[in-house]
Amino acid sequence: MSQAWQQYRSAPAPGTRVVEVDALPERGHLGLTLEGERGGFPLLVVRLDDGTIRAYVNACPHQYLPLDQRGRRVLSEDGERLRCTNHDAAFSARTGEGVDGLGLGCALDPVPLHLDDQGWLVIGD
Repeated sequence: MSQAWQQYRSAPAPGTRVVEVDALPERGHLGLTLEGERGGFPLLVVRLDDGTIRAYVNACPHQYLPLDQRGRRVLSEDGERLRCTNHDAAFSARTGEGVDGLGLGCALDPVPLHLDDQGWLVIGD
């Protein structure tokens, strides 16, 4: 997995708690800002139909604006695509790869998460 997310000035340290897994919608996404000593880190956490959880830096690779800046609905009806509300670029919700429009040829920066023994999603493998 790419570690590009760590290049952001406000990247949280591995081990940072993000959200309790039960707070995620069954199939949907949650946009969060993780506040730290170096500022806010924009994170988009997605739960897919099969229960798989993915996280990405909430920044479209074109202008680094949040995917949900112009509206909260960024996940497609089928739960497979994330769409930037700024310029309609589309990305795979499973991989972050660009799949349509201005998303072609680029990708979202994935952020590794794991589930701890207390039911929290935590930054890191």
